[in-house]
Amino acid sequence: MRYESVLDLIGDTPLVGIHALSPHPGVRIYAKLEGQNPGGSSKDRIALRMVEAAENDGRLRPGDTILEPSSGNTGIGLALVARMRGYRLRVVMPENVSVERRQLLEIFGAEVTLSPPEEGSNGAIRLAESIAADDPALVMLFQYGNAANPLAHYEGTGPEIWRDCPDVDCFVAGLGTSGTLMGVGRYLKERNPAVRIVAVEPPSGELVQGLRSLDDGFVPPVFDPALLDRKLIARPRESVEWTRRLLDECGIFAGISSGAAVYGAVRMAEQMESGTVVTLLPDGGWKYLSSGAWTDDLDVVVERATRINYW
Repeated sequence: MRYESVLDLIGDTPLVGIHALSPHPGVRIYAKLEGQNPGGSSKDRIALRMVEAAENDGRLRPGDTILEPSSGNTGIGLALVARMRGYRLRVVMPENVSVERRQLLEIFGAEVTLSPPEEGSNGAIRLAESIAADDPALVMLFQYGNAANPLAHYEGTGPEIWRDCPDVDCFVAGLGTSGTLMGVGRYLKERNPAVRIVAVEPPSGELVQGLRSLDDGFVPPVFDPALLDRKLIARPRESVEWTRRLLDECGIFAGISSGAAVYGAVRMAEQMESGTVVTLLPDGGWKYLSSGAWTDDLDVVVERATRINYW
């Protein structure tokens, strides 16, 4: 196929069976490989949609500077879109992000502002809001409260899953900004109200890369609890273990939050005698190489993840 722009490659990612991980032969598990997007993650979808929405309503004009708090993939997706659309980008991120994150942002031409590492992504949000208040010329798209975030998944990811797997019984995804769960969940439930929508989150106070616990004090404005049928807890060790199993048993090289999502999908499959579970793998494993997740001792990797933000 031929495309006119790299941005035309965003979306329409493959759905691949990971049935080897299913605890029951009658339950199939499929994984949507969002690492196949050109910026390497599902956040490419929302980056493009948020920029398009801001252009359409006049908030973004040629030469403007976009401001966004992000510890990784949304910033990278926005950096790609901003570079192609002619905008400048300033990303506020925790100081303890992995080296891959800062390198990719700088390669795409983004300016990086660091927030205190101990404050995590919530600290980056607070600093970005303060910067935006001091400089009204900056355009903060704010993925956590931007309706274009779940809309990108309602109009893109959800229809793709329904097209490729209309027999889906359960959709499982990590809880971050909640945009994926909200958009896909709403679309699937409109087609079949019996589809269960399941969120995977870490315990309060524990870090699983790319996920957040709502009990830690920040609830994304786009989040609607009524769409969820269940929430599951995935700890850092479980996330790394299932990231490794995903590679070892299915040949899929994915990021650490993907391991948490797969763990949740397997947990749901354990409770089913037959049917189909679909989960979403937000990104590939390339941005996590410095974590040693596939090569180092498991205890070392889990401890390291408490100090370095790999998302």
